[in-house]
Amino acid sequence: QLQLEESGGGLVQAGGSLRLSCAASGDSFSSYTTAWFRQAPGKEREFVAARRWIGGTTYVADSVRGRFSISRDAAYNTVYLQMNNLNAEDTAFYYCAAGRPIVSTMRTVGAYRTWGQGTQVTVSS
Repeated sequence: QLQLEESGGGLVQAGGSLRLSCAASGDSFSSYTTAWFRQAPGKEREFVAARRWIGGTTYVADSVRGRFSISRDAAYNTVYLQMNNLNAEDTAFYYCAAGRPIVSTMRTVGAYRTWGQGTQVTVSS
């Protein structure tokens, strides 16, 4: 059974960068679409980025386009979220997810079956 564990969160100043990691165990990422979501206090969980298992196409939310990117290292069975030029609005708990959604549902929470515990990202202004 696939299990996910995030790491790499922390406190960073506005304009800085962080790289989140999501390590998989129990199965390989190669047959799953992987995604990152985030949830700020008092807000709903929202889509950040995804990497489709077929072809490796990546998708990012408009709010992070040009600043965030998702990638996968097959050798380490790990997915990354590179976050650059962070701002206070990026402060949230970040979650890794895996599943096999169709393209039209790739940005929805309910399309993913497996979730990690999350990691906190705090951006100070």
